[in-house]
Amino acid sequence: MSTETPHATAEPAARSENSGRLQHWHRRVLGFSLVIFALELGLFLFILPWRPEWNSNWLPAHSREWSWLWLSRYFRGAVSGLGLLNIYIAFAELIKQLRSLFRPPAR
Repeated sequence: MSTETPHATAEPAARSENSGRLQHWHRRVLGFSLVIFALELGLFLFILPWRPEWNSNWLPAHSREWSWLWLSRYFRGAVSGLGLLNIYIAFAELIKQLRSLFRPPAR
């Protein structure tokens, strides 16, 4: 004969279900935050090296040894390439998040 009541065994299951929903919500918020962050960083890195502000930075003015690298088109292209990589990561994560959003819940 068991002394446990049916109500006592249902409580941990409800806690487990609520923590699973909370964890799922946290993953979704972090995923969309990653999308926004990677997209903003990617656009910044893609556009900034080709703007006039890039030349008036403190590095070329204070370090003659490194100014040739900073003002090089190859270096600017490499920074823009990192920007494109971040934009790609943002879109890949967005597609992943949208697929998980419209996927039927697993049982």
